[in-house]
Order: sequence, then C-alpha cells, then structure tokens
Amino acid sequence: MKFAMYGSGAAGSVFASYLRKGGADIILIDRYEAHMKKVAEEGMHFTIHQEENGEYHDYDYQLTGFRTYTSAEAAAEAEGKVDCIIYMTKATQLPQAIQDSLPVVGDNTVACSLINGLGNDDNLFKVFPKERCVIGSGVLGTRLPEPGHCISTPAGGVQMNFGGAVRSELNDAVCAEMLKCYRDGGCDAYWRDGEPGTDNNIYKFIWKKVCVNATVNTVCAVLRLKIGQVEANPFGQWLFHGVIRETCAVATAKGVPMDADEFIAHDHQDIVTNIADYYPSMCQDALFNKRQTEIDVLNGKIAEYGEELGIPTPCCTVLTQIVRCIQDNYENQYLGDYLFYNK
Repeated sequence: MKFAMYGSGAAGSVFASYLRKGGADIILIDRYEAHMKKVAEEGMHFTIHQEENGEYHDYDYQLTGFRTYTSAEAAAEAEGKVDCIIYMTKATQLPQAIQDSLPVVGDNTVACSLINGLGNDDNLFKVFPKERCVIGSGVLGTRLPEPGHCISTPAGGVQMNFGGAVRSELNDAVCAEMLKCYRDGGCDAYWRDGEPGTDNNIYKFIWKKVCVNATVNTVCAVLRLKIGQVEANPFGQWLFHGVIRETCAVATAKGVPMDADEFIAHDHQDIVTNIADYYPSMCQDALFNKRQTEIDVLNGKIAEYGEELGIPTPCCTVLTQIVRCIQDNYENQYLGDYLFYNK
C-alpha cells in the first residue's frame, strides 16, 4: 500500500517517520524545498525525545527510503496514484490542499486527515465519499528544527487515534495498514472502529484531542510559557481548567459526552506530566515562527458551537480574540531590549 503525506512540516514529518520506521511505503509532498531535498538525499533524521523516570532521553534514527516532491503534479508523474493520502497541513489550508493534491488521487484513494481541530471531516466530505475518508489525530509534540530533522515528543499513553468516517472495505484496509506500521514504528496507535455513541468511536477521540490542544496550545501561546510553567501557576491553571470545562460542555451538547473533572484528572494530567517542558505548536507558531495559527478550528470553533447551542464559552471566546489579534500584528509587537539594541 502506497501512502502520501501531503504537508510534511513538523507534524507531517513526525507522523510519516513513525510510518516509515514501521515499514510503510510513503512519499512526502511539501513546498519546503530544502527539507524535501535533504530527506531525499540523506534520509530523515528522526529523534524521539522520550521522558523516562522524570528525565528526557533522545533516541535518534536515520530513516531512508522516502521519495519527496514539492508538488502533487511532480509526485503523480513519478509515482502515479496513491492508495492513501494523509493531509497534515494547517487546518485552514486543508480545502486548498485537497484541490492541489488531486493529481495523486485515484478513484479508490482513501483521504485521511490527521490534522488538529474541528471541521476537517467536513472538508474531506466535500470532495470524497465517506466510504473513502479516515479521520484522526496524534497526541505528540513535534518540531522541525532544520531541514531533514524532525523531533517527536510523545505524551504518555495513546499517541495516535484514527478511524473511518464510516466502515467500508477501503477505509478498513487503510486503517489496518496504518495500525500495523505505526505500532511497528514505535507509535502507540489505535484504530477506533466503533459506531457513533460507543466508547471506541473516532469522534470521541477527536474531541479529546481538541480539548487538549485548545487548552495547552492556546493558553501557552497567549502566556508565552511552557505547559508546566502554566500549570504551576494558579492563574494559568485556572485558564487551563476553564477551557477544558467549556470544551467538554460543548462536546457533550454535540453528542460526544465528556466529563470535565475526569478529563482534568486523567487526560490533562497526562499531558502535564509527560510534556511539561514543551512549547506547544500554537506557541511555536505565535512566538517563534510568526505564522497563522489554528485558533479558528480550536477555541474559535468551540466558541462558535457554543453560541449556536446557547452554551457560554467566555474563556475560549476571549483567548480566540487575543490570538487573532496577536497573529494580525506580528510586525508591530514590542520586542523589549532586543528591539532597542538591534535597531
């Protein structure tokens, strides 16, 4: 089975590396030419930054066998159609990414979104039948410090969840292959194939990941702090818990029951315990890379759903507006002494 990772930045490279490490036949498609060139020539330097007994250890692998392309047209010319295309762009880029990827998409190609946030399934359904759609997300910290080198910082417990939007022969075949390759590659992955309303339905896990990201990504981005630093402060912890309670209330109203107290005690605590020394992806986007964030498909979407359902979401609403203002004003932000001494 041939996979394509469409969008091979930090998260896409990490997700692809676990698959490749587990034996997958996979191509990478990304406009980052220097990264694609280095991976094609030297392989992917894949680092797993793993917490063990309170200390972090790095495990390094040099993964070869990737074929890389900077466009779907170039990939299609060399590879033809793929069996599964995995989208790992920003959520806001997904509609255009789907259109741009069509040269490698055939009549039986399964489309898979492992992108954080809400509404990605709806974007897939506009182009693909549900019988050819897989959705999911990973619970992994990811970084791309330089071309050809990606870093995974796994949280404790489950690291990847995915499942078909509906059960079908094509979706099941892709999920089975992904499960094998991810687990063989060292990623604690799970195929969620249950019916809606059951404990093993993928939408339950989509909402759990949204709750994690809307909490730590957004609050850390606004406060400019690592996860553990926020959690150690009573005001920061109050913000974390406020987002969790709002998200759980909205998810429950949308048909995915979630208990906020249970989430705080278990899921949130796992994140704090295992990746405390980490700036989440939105924090990296806002502080270091000055990029468009995923706020609109995280807290922004939660606030939007809350308004539709009559559920108050004051934390999500205010945090959304702050992040939107930040990302609209990267060039205007005060940089303190750095700005003064580097005029």
